[in-house]
Amino acid sequence: MKLYSVIFKSNGKSYFFTGEDKFNINDYVIVETEKGLQYGQINKIISENNIEIEGNLNEYKPIIRLASEEDQNEFLNLLKENQKALKKCKELVKQLNLNMNVLNADFNFDKTQLLFSFVSEERVDFRELAKKLAAIYHTRIELRQIGARDKAKEVGGIGVCGEKICCGRFLNHIDAISMNMAKNQNLALNPSKINGLCGRLLCCLQYEDENYIECGKGLPAIGETIKTASGEGKVINVDILNRKCKVLIGSNKEEIKFDLK
Repeated sequence: MKLYSVIFKSNGKSYFFTGEDKFNINDYVIVETEKGLQYGQINKIISENNIEIEGNLNEYKPIIRLASEEDQNEFLNLLKENQKALKKCKELVKQLNLNMNVLNADFNFDKTQLLFSFVSEERVDFRELAKKLAAIYHTRIELRQIGARDKAKEVGGIGVCGEKICCGRFLNHIDAISMNMAKNQNLALNPSKINGLCGRLLCCLQYEDENYIECGKGLPAIGETIKTASGEGKVINVDILNRKCKVLIGSNKEEIKFDLK
């Protein structure tokens, strides 16, 4: 038996499943999940000593089979039904005057569950909506409220860098991002500069944070008064990565280079 990493959406989160030693990367498979059967794609084969593996292989759900042409056609039909279900849900939301924006609808492969994801600025009582949806589709209905970052990942878009947003392109997991990361990189704390399309701090702030912390060790802060060979002066600019700062000494500006200890 081997452990395989499977995704259900492009750039989606990876889930682990066990299977015989006969599947390859990029194979489409039918897997068993806690929410019923799902159609997914293998994106990685996990080695036994991989740190991502937790517990015994027997604890993971199995790959049922390699997806057949019939399975692939059924999956394509499900995608169409998802769009119809999404449209119907939005109509019901409008009828019930609920303050929620439904983003997507997803049947699992055996249609034993229908999941709707939505965003809202407040807590929503969707019990009546769930009843109406269950009466229409005769399956288990789940409505899941997601956050602003998850919405951006679902919708996609172009970031301030001119590239497709990271969460919609390759990020499967988003770590905690703090304002300290922006401060470590000496960025102007302007929301229009450090926030992404989701209105939250840019995911890319975390990419180089450790390097900035390391390079920033021992550097003075802007506004700090320091002693130089030319006299005492006030720091007016700091170049963290090059470990340089500009110091105003009287009416003169002097550039100081710091060695990394």
